[in-house]
Formats: sequence, structure tokens, C-alpha cells
Amino acid sequence: MKDPIDEIKPYECRVWGALVTGDKAADEALLHRAFIGVYSDGFADRTAHSGQLDHGPALKGYALEDVRTERLGHDHALICYRATFQRITRDAPETMHVSSIWR
Repeated sequence: MKDPIDEIKPYECRVWGALVTGDKAADEALLHRAFIGVYSDGFADRTAHSGQLDHGPALKGYALEDVRTERLGHDHALICYRATFQRITRDAPETMHVSSIWR
């Protein structure tokens, strides 16, 4: 069976990439219709996540570090990492830990 990091990390990077390029359609296509984002200020659904791209790119750039993955059954996997990113609207980069489940 393929290592989940090889399978899942490219999809996770495509979501981050959509935030950099402002590709709302790609963001929506990558996230499951039942997507739930958990953030320090609350929850977000897929519409809210892609909505941050209504006026173009949300980020200047990003980096994923200390990436770990784990299979959660036959067709699901968990990816966890530390993300460093810079919003278009801010001068300083931010860091947060992220976990995503992919099917």
C-alpha cells in the first residue's frame, strides 16, 4: 500500500496553492461538501473556506513542515503538520498546526 504522505500531501498542497493563486473553483473542488474547518475563532464550512477567495488570493505564500500521515482505514488518511503562511493583508507570517482527514 502506498505511503499516505505521497498520496495525501499533494492534495493538501493544492488547497494551500488555491489560497495563494486565488483559485476558488479549485478550492471548492478539493474540499468535500461536508468539510468542517476548525480554527481558533470557530468553525468554517466549505463555502466559508472558499469564500475567502471571493476577492482574489488570500495568501502570499506558505510552507508545510513536520508533516505526518496516518491511514484511517482503507480509503481515509490523516495528515498533520505545522503551516507557516503569510496573508495578503498582513506583514508578518503566521504559524498554526493543522490536521486534515482525506477520503
